[in-house]
Amino acid sequence: MESGMINLGSSLKVPYVQELAKEKFASVPPRYIRPDPTKLHGVSTEEIPVIDMQRLLSDESVNPELEKLHFACKEWGFFQLINHGVSSSLVDKLKLEMQKFFNLTIEEKKRFAQEPGDVEGYGQVFVVSEEQKLDWADMFFMVTLPTHLRKSHLLPNLPLPFRETLDQYSRELKILAIKVLEQMTKALGMKLEDMTMLFQEGLQSMRMNNYPPCPQPELVMGLCPHSDADGLTIVLQVNDVEGLQIKKAAAWVPVVPLRNAFIVNVGDILELGIM
Repeated sequence: MESGMINLGSSLKVPYVQELAKEKFASVPPRYIRPDPTKLHGVSTEEIPVIDMQRLLSDESVNPELEKLHFACKEWGFFQLINHGVSSSLVDKLKLEMQKFFNLTIEEKKRFAQEPGDVEGYGQVFVVSEEQKLDWADMFFMVTLPTHLRKSHLLPNLPLPFRETLDQYSRELKILAIKVLEQMTKALGMKLEDMTMLFQEGLQSMRMNNYPPCPQPELVMGLCPHSDADGLTIVLQVNDVEGLQIKKAAAWVPVVPLRNAFIVNVGDILELGIM
């Protein structure tokens, strides 16, 4: 199969928020103003579960960490994963290179802009109408694995060392995702082949979000409420600025990211596949 033989949809072209944020405006443009959902439902003081990967992989006949994983997936659909085995130096390199990418000039970043009819690239996703409210964020989205589905003008065209760091990170995350899915299989009492059948294609995509400072942050949202339509989402928080919240029952739970941890989200496909 030739490179780029996949299309995950399209999104209308909208202003780059990073450039918009540089303008000295008196108030946020109306398309970015959204009601705060936490005011309607309230904020919870609960904390999402923390799962230790090393304990999960232990040979105990009765593994309490496996029970914790089962509870986290069933009751929350989210957990923080510590001792995951992905090199901290690799993660730090990725964070640095991502920030360098978003700090490139707009002319340089436009080399990676979304093309008409394609959602992959630098821009914004899921914009389907000119009246739609917009997120206060820019993103860079692309398919990373399998390698033959990588668009030639995106990851293979990125400057070094960002390209090599992303390539290594995507492979490490695939290994981690498989390990997590294997443990979920154990926790559910499923046959391993039943779980692998759900994910035999092994499609991996990566989305990097940039949330520029906003003069009226209380009026905007970096990412509107949503559920992930994939199998498994592994989130890496690049800095210490908190913002991610997840909805449990009727309230929103702020996520305080732990150092050297990933935030794992059970996506819709996995949830439906194991029901």
